[in-house]
Amino acid sequence: MRIFKFIVMNKTAQIKKNHQLIKLRKLVIVSILIGFLSAFLGISLKKITEYYEEIFFHEVSVHPIFYLIFPVFGLSVIYFLRQYLFKKKENKGIKEVFESTESKSKNLPSYKIPSHFINGLLTVIFGGSTGIEVSTVVATATIGSVAHEKENIFRQYKTELICAGVAAGVTALFSSPIAGILFAFEVISRKVTKAFIISNVIAVSIAFCLLTILKEEPLFAVSIETWNLKAIPYFILLGILAGINSVYLTRCVLFFKSQFGKIDTHYYKILIGSVVLSVSLFIFPQLYGEGYHAIKGIFGTQTQLTVTLGLTFIAILILKPIVTSITLASGGDGGVFAPSLFIGAFLGLLLASVLNSFFHVNVLPINFMIIGMAAVLSASIHAPFTAIFLVCGLTNDYTLFFPILVVCLISKYTAKTIYPYTVYSYSPSLIK
Repeated sequence: MRIFKFIVMNKTAQIKKNHQLIKLRKLVIVSILIGFLSAFLGISLKKITEYYEEIFFHEVSVHPIFYLIFPVFGLSVIYFLRQYLFKKKENKGIKEVFESTESKSKNLPSYKIPSHFINGLLTVIFGGSTGIEVSTVVATATIGSVAHEKENIFRQYKTELICAGVAAGVTALFSSPIAGILFAFEVISRKVTKAFIISNVIAVSIAFCLLTILKEEPLFAVSIETWNLKAIPYFILLGILAGINSVYLTRCVLFFKSQFGKIDTHYYKILIGSVVLSVSLFIFPQLYGEGYHAIKGIFGTQTQLTVTLGLTFIAILILKPIVTSITLASGGDGGVFAPSLFIGAFLGLLLASVLNSFFHVNVLPINFMIIGMAAVLSASIHAPFTAIFLVCGLTNDYTLFFPILVVCLISKYTAKTIYPYTVYSYSPSLIK
């Protein structure tokens, strides 16, 4: 009898072990597939957006009349696509991903992949002052969500597979596998399981291999030489200012979404948004699209700060959150990733220019720009470690790792002290 029980127990243990091995093998295979598809989507969207944004931006530079035409045309096309192709559903951004991971029954429908891909592209190339990052995140999260539905064995890995898609997508955009995993953890999952580690590491590895094969260059090819301990007090000041600016960005997004939500006729939203966009872009072309062209243009700037230049920088810092918010509130697809990087770069350059011009401190503007980008992003999404590795990945340089770490933590907690919510975590009842 004992021998029989022993044999049964052994067989049961063996069956469980075999089942676990089958689950692990299938998880590895599906993670490879998610990683490849998500990276391919992210790289494709980035390349297509960069190509057409450059063409369209050149056109508006030569023929300013397009400042009036592009925003209203882009927002109108997005509206009609949603009405007649994408089931009349408005995109909610990353909140859609949260709703899916927090509910066992609610999944991201497959049409979200083309919806966010197309609408994100159209928003940016026609001048919408946001970026493709959130569009990529939701589209790649949907890849993970669809994969989890295909087989019963993946039902328990819903969040892990969604995060794998997101991590691969972020890796594809910013050439940083660590930033991809950290974003999936800090913003989406907020917990680590064995399946999370396996699926996300595999997905970002596939994404990074694809980037290597395609020989993708860093977005910002800059040379960072060094930093000085004497600059730390000024870095701390930058962190505090970055936190304040990020709260301003968050509050703008919440406010304008709330106000535009009161407008019943959607085309009135498009017309109002288009007018604001057109006028803002005409006065400040730097606000066009993602704004990465403007960041590249000011890298290495050593210009003596004048009153006119200073007022221009201040006006851009005030206007960017407003124009971004109105882009999103009037139907554009995107988020606060690119705007945060843009605001951080201009804030860093402005602070460095003020310090050098009026206090003769002789800080390096490029260092302040890069640290500012990480600091505002950290405060905007409450994800300091994602911001650190993401910005280091953008420049392919880790010289500033320590000051970026310090400033990102300062900016995040400054922002949380002033206003404890991000555009991802707020509730409508909090809007005043």
